[in-house]
Amino acid sequence: CQQKNSAKMADVTVGVLALQGAFREHADILAQQEGVDVVLVRNNDNLEKIDALVIPGGESTTMGLVGVRTGILKSLKKRVSEEKIPVMATCAGMIMLADKATHEKTGSQPLIGGLHVTVDRNHFGSQAKSFEAELDCNLKGKGNKRKRTQGIFIRAPAILEVHDDSVQVLATLPQDVSPNEDESDNCIVAVEQENMLALAFHPELTDDHRWHEYFIEKVRAQLSKK
Repeated sequence: CQQKNSAKMADVTVGVLALQGAFREHADILAQQEGVDVVLVRNNDNLEKIDALVIPGGESTTMGLVGVRTGILKSLKKRVSEEKIPVMATCAGMIMLADKATHEKTGSQPLIGGLHVTVDRNHFGSQAKSFEAELDCNLKGKGNKRKRTQGIFIRAPAILEVHDDSVQVLATLPQDVSPNEDESDNCIVAVEQENMLALAFHPELTDDHRWHEYFIEKVRAQLSKK
């Protein structure tokens, strides 16, 4: 399934992984960006047609198991880690990108890997502890002068450890607003590493589209180097 942007001939094709989760919200926002076509990625053929990828929130274990069953997980690893296409991952998507995840379900879960961090699944608690908060933000790109952004957290993960200097922290949750009573410092909730942009929260559920706009800038910058 492809969403055409009729305002201008597209110069970027972004895939949204549509195995499970909140993929339609991402697709709708991306389709509003000038010059962007959107493909819902459900198989390897879809994956080969895109310049960049969004991995949405959802249930990371389910996404991983469906990816193994359909054979797409291996191709995702190749495109993200080897070919290094730009990828934006939110919530469960961030878990999928991480090199390591804590509190995994029995039997572990399949991960794409490549993002040099340790992620804690359900860091803030159950669905009942979902929340919205203002974040300290260091988002780059055109017009991104505001240093605050809203984050919606739904059974959200958080980054416990950063393992490499290539990982840049873009947003943190202040310790005093975290529902996790064991929090000892401000919590890392958004990072960038080379071709990867990973967020613990759901920007697609807010009116702040700066994260998607920045991602498209990132995609175009990488494509211009080819």
